[in-house]
Amino acid sequence: MPISTKLKKFLDKNNVKYLTITHSRAFTAQEIAATMHCPGKELAKSVIVKVNGDYVMVVLPASDKIDFDEIKSALNADWVELASEEEFKGLFPECEVGAMPILGNIYGLPVIVSESILKDEDVYFNAGSHTEAIKMKTSDFKKLAKPRVEKLALSD
Repeated sequence: MPISTKLKKFLDKNNVKYLTITHSRAFTAQEIAATMHCPGKELAKSVIVKVNGDYVMVVLPASDKIDFDEIKSALNADWVELASEEEFKGLFPECEVGAMPILGNIYGLPVIVSESILKDEDVYFNAGSHTEAIKMKTSDFKKLAKPRVEKLALSD
């Protein structure tokens, strides 16, 4: 499956310079980073969580683990839990399950990003398939996604 049409149109419409990288089939963020010879801290992964019942996309480095207590505290939420793939797959109709791009806002989801993602000049992320990724300027990601920035992860 090629780069998500919705993602490509969004990036092109906003005149963002990006690079599409084809890689061997990989399913976890750490596998993708290794396949692309990219440090895990530079590859952003998207994790879908439910915050008080609403879906939210959390973006953090591939090398990090999500800290649910941090999210709960940052959002002043009563409860936060990981959404199952079965629950959220319909939100990303043209993406392979688990390969959603980090621009959740184009799919109607609020985006919360770990502050550590914004430290590097470039960000790499899934392009909607398990064989393609996007590289773009972190500043462009921040401008387009308009994410809420928080400390959300436990570093490995």
